[in-house]
Amino acid sequence: MPYLILKNAKGFIDFTQKVFNSEIISKHLRKDGETIQHAEIRISGSIIMCAESTDEYPPQTSNLFIYVENADQAYHAALQNGATSVQEPSDKEYGRACGLMDTTGNTWWITSVN
Repeated sequence: MPYLILKNAKGFIDFTQKVFNSEIISKHLRKDGETIQHAEIRISGSIIMCAESTDEYPPQTSNLFIYVENADQAYHAALQNGATSVQEPSDKEYGRACGLMDTTGNTWWITSVN
């Protein structure tokens, strides 16, 4: 299961909720009551953990692959929520696929099976 150290972990969680309908499983805040110390989200049965970066633990982003029901719909929802296009949706031998970079620097490879 991936563990992402992010600048703006809260923004990452918001993005996944809006684009992939993620569910927050757990969220623990630092003493300031706002900064995410540790969080876990679920997207279609898969768990992703994340935390806010610090000087001691700098940002560590990732490439993430996800199957969705409709790749085009997820692609456009991601763009509307601040993502930038890496690869527009197109038909591949394995399904309809596209790529985006979210606002925290993670690249999402999104595929729906035809």
